[in-house]
Amino acid sequence: MKIVGLMSGTSYDGVDVVAAEFTRDGETLRLRPLGHRSLDYPDDLRAEIGALLPPAASTIEAVCRLDNRLGEVFAEAAAAGVELAGGTADAVVSHGQTVFHWVEAGRVRGTLQLGAPARVAARVGVPVLHDLRSADVAAGGQGAPLVPAFDALLLDAASGPRAALNLGGIANLTVVAPGAPVLGYDVGPANALLDAAARRFLDRPCDLDGARAAAGRVHEGLLALLLAEPYYAAPPPKSTGKELFHGHYLDDRLAALGEPVAADDVLATLTELTARTVADACDRHGVTEVIAAGGGVRNPTLRARLAARGEGRWRLRTTDELGVPAQAKEAYAFALLGWLSWHGLPGAIPSVTGASRAAVLGSWTPAGPSFAATPAEPPRRLVITP
Repeated sequence: MKIVGLMSGTSYDGVDVVAAEFTRDGETLRLRPLGHRSLDYPDDLRAEIGALLPPAASTIEAVCRLDNRLGEVFAEAAAAGVELAGGTADAVVSHGQTVFHWVEAGRVRGTLQLGAPARVAARVGVPVLHDLRSADVAAGGQGAPLVPAFDALLLDAASGPRAALNLGGIANLTVVAPGAPVLGYDVGPANALLDAAARRFLDRPCDLDGARAAAGRVHEGLLALLLAEPYYAAPPPKSTGKELFHGHYLDDRLAALGEPVAADDVLATLTELTARTVADACDRHGVTEVIAAGGGVRNPTLRARLAARGEGRWRLRTTDELGVPAQAKEAYAFALLGWLSWHGLPGAIPSVTGASRAAVLGSWTPAGPSFAATPAEPPRRLVITP
C-alpha cells in the first residue's frame, strides 16, 4: 500500500511531503521510503497564518480564506507526493496546519487544523485522511503527540530506555523502556521562541544554523525567568503549542526582566532553554540514547548544546541513522497513522495522550465513491418506513 504523508508543524514554514510503501510480514510492518520533499510557504502565506495564530484576534472569514488557501497548497504537495510514489498512491494523509490547540487547566478541549482536505482529494483522486487529533481529544486525550505510535514501533525497548526527540516548533519526546508503557509528551519550545526572536530582532524567519545564538552568551536572569514557566513542572500527559509559546510570551519575559538584552544573547538563552528542558526530561527518564528529528537538528548550535548536556549519560543521534530522514520523520509518521486508520487500527497511545481508550484516528474525505463501500447507483426517491 502506497501512502503520501503531508506535515506542516508549529513553525509553519512549509509542508514536508513523503511517499511510503507499506507491506506487512506477519507481526512486522515494513515501510519503504519512496522519497521526500519540502515545499516552503510563500512569505505572504506565512504572514497570513501568523496573523491568525493566538494571541491575535481573527474573523471567521479569515479562517475560511486561510483554510481554502492552505488546501490548495496541500493539494500541490499531495500531487508531488504521488509523483514520488511513482504516479499512483492509495491514500493521502494531510495533517493540515494547526491554528489552535485549546487547553484549559491541563485538559485539551479541542484542536483545529486547517487545510481543506476536499481540495486535496479533488486534486489527486484518492481518499484523504485528515483531522487526526480530534478522535483522541474526544476520548479524553491531549490529541498530541501522535508521533509516539511511530516511535514505539521503530525503537527497540529491549535494548534499554531510549528516547525519540522531535525538534519542531515544539519539542516532544517519546520514551520506550523494557516492561513499561510508552511515554510521550510535549516538553516545551524548540524553535517556537527562537523563530519569534529571529523575527523580532533580526527581521528573519529564523537564526540560520544558530549562528547568532553561537555568537551570544546565555543571560542567566532571562533564563531563570523562562524556566519558571509552570508548564515544565506539570506532569504528563501534556501538550502545548503556539497558544502558549508565542512572540508576546517572549516580549512579556523580556519586559519583566527590566533590562535590555542583546539579540545574540536572547537567541543564545533561548537555545539553552530548549537544551536544558529537553535534557532534564531525558535525565528524568534515565534514557541511554536520544534519537532526534525535526527542523531543529539542522541547527548545529542547538545540537551541540543538547549533546553537551547529555554527555556521559546519553548519546545523541538522528533518525537518518535508522533510515528515516530527520526532516521528514513526522510526515512518515503520519503516513503510518494513515495505514493504521485504513486498517481500522488505533494510532493514538493512551499512556501517551491520557485518553480513556485507543482511538482510530482521523476522518476520511473520499475522492468519488467511498473506498469502503461498493459503488452503487444513486437513489431516485426516499421512502420512510415505520
